[in-house]
Amino acid sequence: MALRLPHQLGALAGTPIKSREITTPSANSSLSVSPPSARVHKAMNLNHNKARGMNPVLAFAVETTEERRTHREGGVPVFVMMPLDSVTMGNAVNRRKAMRASLQALRSGGVEGIMIDVWWGLVEREAPGGYNWGGYEEVLQMARKVGLKVQAVMSFHQCGGNVGDSVSIPLPQWVVEEVDKDPDLAYTDQWGRRNHEYISLGADTLPVLRGRTPVQCFSDFMRAFRDNFKHLLGDTIVEIQVGMGPAGELRYPSYPEQDGTWNFPGIGAFQCYDKYSLSSLKAAAEAYGKPEWGSTGPTDAGHYNNWPEDTHFFKKEDGGWNTEYGEFFLTWYSQMLLNHGERILSSAKSIFENTDVKLSAKVAGIHWHYGTRSHAPELTAGYYNTRLRDGYLPIAQMLARHSAVFNFTCIEMRDHEQPQDALCAPEQLVNQVALATLAAEVPLAGENALPRYDDYAHEQIVKASALSFDQDSEGGNREMCAFTYLRMNPELFKAENWRRFVWFVKKMGEGRDSHRCWEEVEREAEHFVHVTQPLVQEAAVALTH
Repeated sequence: MALRLPHQLGALAGTPIKSREITTPSANSSLSVSPPSARVHKAMNLNHNKARGMNPVLAFAVETTEERRTHREGGVPVFVMMPLDSVTMGNAVNRRKAMRASLQALRSGGVEGIMIDVWWGLVEREAPGGYNWGGYEEVLQMARKVGLKVQAVMSFHQCGGNVGDSVSIPLPQWVVEEVDKDPDLAYTDQWGRRNHEYISLGADTLPVLRGRTPVQCFSDFMRAFRDNFKHLLGDTIVEIQVGMGPAGELRYPSYPEQDGTWNFPGIGAFQCYDKYSLSSLKAAAEAYGKPEWGSTGPTDAGHYNNWPEDTHFFKKEDGGWNTEYGEFFLTWYSQMLLNHGERILSSAKSIFENTDVKLSAKVAGIHWHYGTRSHAPELTAGYYNTRLRDGYLPIAQMLARHSAVFNFTCIEMRDHEQPQDALCAPEQLVNQVALATLAAEVPLAGENALPRYDDYAHEQIVKASALSFDQDSEGGNREMCAFTYLRMNPELFKAENWRRFVWFVKKMGEGRDSHRCWEEVEREAEHFVHVTQPLVQEAAVALTH
């Protein structure tokens, strides 16, 4: 199957881009046989895991997945996101029994590791520089005990107000107090609406948080995390995902769902009307020689729930986005976001160097209205990506400068499943991003944007994770470096969902260049489902009580 790609990412940003085709892998690609020495490893690992105190079922499953990991070539390891409230507001493990049983079940199903949010609003809640890691130490030790790796997310945003936010975790109380005193520390739209999910990047370098800049606060937090968990870095904790915006994503909060402000598939709204961002815009306009452009953002860009053609700024060829003013404003707006990423990742890189952990950053999969010329929802979020300009290559290049993984969402979505009138194209968007990471020579990881337990979503993830391009491309044998599955909950442990999930994990782990027959892989997956049934039942019961 060939997917038409509307962007050729080898082109320079800002120049017209021609289409090309990307060939996606066949669902029947062949699979590799473990070498004879695997039996020796199997016996050694099994004895080792039993000695660690694992129950026999978990020890068997861990041994089997470790054996496959040791001897396979290629394949994409699967991580699973933990519940948002894994650690309580009282800095303790939430549902401790359920957590323990769930981690054992995940490991038994062949999962590589977990992803957990380390909330700024929990850890540094009481006072500047007062870090309480309670709860996190215990969860990380639980993961270590069962042999799970950990992706730790430095979550500098509030929880609540976005898709899937089932709990409320505000920013640290002392930060909230500072924002109350200076409302311009919050992102602001043209109607004066404040967004409190994340500190406005306009204040990045200003000592507005009790003598520290926001970036210094983030850096101090990461440094404290490193020092507190140095005994786990590189062994259990293998990745630090650095939050850089709402929902932990490098973007502006242009489509907030809280209070019904935005609804899919609205175009969103620009978030640059706090006094600090406007000061930067004013300076940029004066430097450009058009001081009259520096007092405001576009005034004809519509409202959150408009569609592109409802507005003067985003309409087809003659919209404001495609004028000299539009190019000036969108360049400034997107560059502010890139600068924000540069500052935080530069600090993170210096903090975590020599720790054997990878850095990563998450970019949102804004796929609605992708088929239009202006790509309005991407523009309001800070991604200067249009029919005429590639907006993801500059992001990939920025991440490459800091040796960070490009983590992208909406990997599970298929074009035809989305509303056709909104010109959604998640598959084309994923392909564009994949080629951007290839051009920038930066690793690509993926996540699903919404909880899905069906085979269609799983097959789409398997296909997309193979990153199979045309034969004339130089990325012939490249795969995603990891995939993180959203999310661990009681639904995942229902019998049929668990069976599908284990089969999915096996497919991802095999790698597209494996030579084992699918029947053998399927038998192994079914065996995993059978032997792990007691653990899964225990986890399902524990999570629902």
